[in-house]
Amino acid sequence: MLGSLPVAPLVALAYLISGVLFILALRGLSSPETSRRGNRFGMLGMLIAVGTTIATHDAVALPKLVAAIAIGGVIGFIIARKIAMTAMPQLVAAFHSLVGMAAVVVGAAAYRNPAAFDIFDEALGAIHQISRIELGLGVAIGAITFSGSVIAFLKLNGNMSGKPILLPARHLINLGLLVAIVGLIGYFYAIPNPAAVPWLFWTVVALSFLIGFLLIIPIGGADMPVVISMLNSYSGWAAAAMGFTLENSAMIVTGALVGSSGAILSYIMCKAMNRSFISVIAGGFGAEAVSGEAGAKEQRPWKRGSAEDAAFLMKQAESIIIVPGYGMAVSQAQHALREMADQLKAAGVSVKYAIHPVAGRMPGHMNVLLAEANVPYDEVFELEDINSEFAQTDIAFVIGANDVTNPAAKTDKSSPIYGMPVLDVANAKTVLFVKRSMGGVGYAGVDNDVFYMDNTMMLLADAKKMVEDIVKALGH
Repeated sequence: MLGSLPVAPLVALAYLISGVLFILALRGLSSPETSRRGNRFGMLGMLIAVGTTIATHDAVALPKLVAAIAIGGVIGFIIARKIAMTAMPQLVAAFHSLVGMAAVVVGAAAYRNPAAFDIFDEALGAIHQISRIELGLGVAIGAITFSGSVIAFLKLNGNMSGKPILLPARHLINLGLLVAIVGLIGYFYAIPNPAAVPWLFWTVVALSFLIGFLLIIPIGGADMPVVISMLNSYSGWAAAAMGFTLENSAMIVTGALVGSSGAILSYIMCKAMNRSFISVIAGGFGAEAVSGEAGAKEQRPWKRGSAEDAAFLMKQAESIIIVPGYGMAVSQAQHALREMADQLKAAGVSVKYAIHPVAGRMPGHMNVLLAEANVPYDEVFELEDINSEFAQTDIAFVIGANDVTNPAAKTDKSSPIYGMPVLDVANAKTVLFVKRSMGGVGYAGVDNDVFYMDNTMMLLADAKKMVEDIVKALGH
């Protein structure tokens, strides 16, 4: 382990600069227009923090450390270059799991060799008592983050059902595990020498892995955006706790920033979905299994259209609002969509984009895709800023969105999405709804009444293929 960090004005200044850069990074990431600058601030801040830490420690194994950083950097670079935008949510979940496991590994190393971490009390002949609390919380939160993120990854990646998996008496089990973890950390703090009771530390780790698993499996796919931001918060708190153990102010500041911003984002996402913040972090408290009958689709008449039909209607329109969803991400239709919008604007049609806060599988998913296609930022509007305009628009063009446009959220108290604010596409004069087939339903597993409305035309095809065909028809 590297030696203890000397308290020096230059070191403190370097970490202060890093902290300011991290704050500027978060500020930049609050808008697609400034997100690239925010990323650069964050990268520079991390470079300064890591460089300062390495330079001010006794790096006995510096070549190994540099080699490890190089290997990790190369792997990260390759993944970033190859990853599809549709796989970004599960990638974020996977990276959160690595942060959690890193906290557990660092905590385990500090427990096994406390002197190397400068947390050994010679007078007690054991780990400093305050360090025991930091260790216990760090490994507990890290383990919860790891196992919870693994389950989130499996759900998002399709390796596990996206539906809630509800275990009998799950809340009592979770509460019992939480009480046991807190009690064991308290015992870990109080006993004279924790090293003499090795099962204590490892039991905290094991129970934390278990409760992370149990907290996430009852959460359905429709709540995954909240889970992603919540796990992001957990990873930050785990890093902050380890920062106290390592006496590293950069880790403390960075972890606190990530933890608090993730918690705030989770709260905002819960409000956007009309979910209780406490219920989500408690593992879907109050969720009920949806019966097969509730999820069954009723056979109702609907109208099917073609790309030529859609192009004809668009040519007659004065205003169009485009509503992107996960289907657009899956088919990578954002570039074709921008081309379609450019043609319409050249013909004098007003084009805007309406973004629901939880469209896609993670916060900001649609904004990132549209930015990738160079859609002008001033054409992209959030739900609360554009919802009232649907009643005055000629066409609502829905591409791959379902739950976020479903009026059942306002009318059906038995629906799993009841109470969630939705985009009022049904109020437009005409709704063009791009969907692969009538057989599928949204991630929440409920049918959408908009499909069967008199002013709706269903465009059944792969989203990218349909938009490309509309572009061709607009050019004729």
